Amino acid sequence: MALTNFVPAVYAAATLAALDKALTYGSDGVTNRDYEGDVAEFGGSVVINTITDPTIETYAAYTDMVGGNAATTPQTMAIDQKQAWSLNIDDVDRAQARDDNDFVSKVTARAAQKLAESADAYIAAQMAAAVTPGTEITVSTATAAYDLLVDMRTALSNNSVPVDGRWIVVTPAFHGWLLKDARFVSSGDALGGITRSGGVVGQAAGFTVLESTQVPDGPGAGAGKLLVAGHGIAMTYADQVSKVEAIRHQKQFVDIVRGLHVYGAKVVRPTALVGRDVIGA
Repeated sequence: MALTNFVPAVYAAATLAALDKALTYGSDGVTNRDYEGDVAEFGGSVVINTITDPTIETYAAYTDMVGGNAATTPQTMAIDQKQAWSLNIDDVDRAQARDDNDFVSKVTARAAQKLAESADAYIAAQMAAAVTPGTEITVSTATAAYDLLVDMRTALSNNSVPVDGRWIVVTPAFHGWLLKDARFVSSGDALGGITRSGGVVGQAAGFTVLESTQVPDGPGAGAGKLLVAGHGIAMTYADQVSKVEAIRHQKQFVDIVRGLHVYGAKVVRPTALVGRDVIGA
């Protein structure tokens, strides 16, 4: 019994939708999707033009302004990452599933979760390469954990990063520290009733706080983790599930369902990111 109800375009869209919900570093707001529609097949690229800031000058009546010529600085985001998934489905198992829609949703969710883990790890690595974390910081109390968020908030403000839309991705252990601080609890932790998606666990010190198991290791000699905070303007991310297909196994009563996820990410405004190498996170 082949997958007679299989529709590649619908299945691909379902996979991408489930993938978007599973992403943390790649979720909307942490990165931006400004160039999503420009993604082609693997091996392509997207050219991003950044316009120069205008010149601000004192105006004097009947006096020519100095002005300046608009110029753009091109940056290229390569769509050079590819992850594939494949699943063998025996006819007996397929028949016992009964509900086609439920079966498809379960397969989609499992594939999306694995794809999201790979994509998040890649995005986190790009962010890590763009920040200078400084010396290692040891966090061993709830107060120290919250105070670190305040310090990172100050660093972003010193870089004139917009206040609205700031985020920070933390480890489960660091989130545990925050849960012991009354300031985090009162501002909206897991009991605060805020809407959660893409790993969001609360609000603190002006940040939307997200939790992830993909937080990269810190660059220091200790067993630290690199916590990165920033704004969605810092990094752009684009992806698509470019291929989804079902083929029949030649020597078994098995359908093979497989798909290809292609994506790219680039830090376009590194000053909108800050990082800290934290021991105890």
